[in-house]
Amino acid sequence: MKNIFVGNLDFSATEESIRALFEQHGTVDKVDVITDRDTGRSRGFAFVEMPDTDAAERAIAGLNGTNFGGRTLNVNEARPKADRGGGGGHGGGGGGFSRGGPRQRREPRW
Repeated sequence: MKNIFVGNLDFSATEESIRALFEQHGTVDKVDVITDRDTGRSRGFAFVEMPDTDAAERAIAGLNGTNFGGRTLNVNEARPKADRGGGGGHGGGGGGFSRGGPRQRREPRW
């Protein structure tokens, strides 16, 4: 199984049109067009899963840099999803209130 990133898609590209493009190179298990969570519109990229690694490599080589819907595709092997560190542990954000400098005590407002 190989996961493929497809970037610089025309915003009107559909799951069906992308599937048809990649099926020229082999079997496609899944096409996931990434959409904006608020508007539901395409964000201009998708992920394609192909079960045959050789077919996936041929698709990457054959489709990267080609014109699809008036745009030049950026096709390569998808990188593993980055860990965004949503929880405890080290690193990440941290919520503090201090903006640096000496702390000033405030009197109650009542």
